[in-house]
Amino acid sequence: MKIACGQLCSLSSLKDNSRIVIKLIKQSILSKVEVLFLPEATDYILKDAKELITLASKTQQDFLTPIQKELKLLNERNKSQLKLAIGIHEPTSLEKVRNIQIWINEAGLIEQKYAKIHLFDINIPNGPNLKELDSVEPGNSILSPFAVRNWNIGFAICYDIRFIEMTLKLRNLGANLITFPSAFTTKTGEAHWLELGRARAIDSQCYIVMAAQCGEHQNGSDKKRVSYGQSIIIDPWGEVIARGAKYSDPRSVDDQGDYYQLVTAEISHELVEQVRSNLPVFSHRRPDVY
Repeated sequence: MKIACGQLCSLSSLKDNSRIVIKLIKQSILSKVEVLFLPEATDYILKDAKELITLASKTQQDFLTPIQKELKLLNERNKSQLKLAIGIHEPTSLEKVRNIQIWINEAGLIEQKYAKIHLFDINIPNGPNLKELDSVEPGNSILSPFAVRNWNIGFAICYDIRFIEMTLKLRNLGANLITFPSAFTTKTGEAHWLELGRARAIDSQCYIVMAAQCGEHQNGSDKKRVSYGQSIIIDPWGEVIARGAKYSDPRSVDDQGDYYQLVTAEISHELVEQVRSNLPVFSHRRPDVY
């Protein structure tokens, strides 16, 4: 199966971000991609908590609905079956938002939803200061992997990647592909992005798909936020089989001034079975001891 990460730099405009996603959908269909994975917070990225909550109430109308309609139309017109995994925000009753990942089928319908469990709530000296708990309500459950052809897809988001217990749980529930849509900071990205992705692939013997935000998010304020980028697809042996640009790399824009990048890879169910057969670590585990 051919899959892709769509890399972009989401702004504060829902409609602009939706337009860029539609460009990635069109490019994916031309490239015969079956599943397009998009980053965390594809609908918008802001640092102002109040505006974050206000915009979440408009995500469906101004961001998602145009994408759903265009996906259905383009699939029908091109006789394609493209599906999307995409990170967005949704409002809650507690005057906060949820950071969620949804699955949209080829007909443009939402079939699955997962709310981020582990929230990035840190202040590193000379590093990132992001308090996700100020505006985000955490999820409280893991979404069981769901079937797409002979693939069982597990959903996690960004900071979830640091919690190996979640990855192992998804594998035990049957996952053979796990996706971590992300908006990593540059400091933590330089230190840990690739290492965490390869580790989770080796730990779980799954394909790991990490669609990433990339670049400086212009949000109309003096509070600058820069995302690390480098969307990657990693096979169950831990090999990086596709890679996008980092925030510090040269990145081109189209004639409308939009930055986006499609990173594609062919994934093999046979490789998953081979790795698990040759190195059957899950049958060697000792839960009676630890």
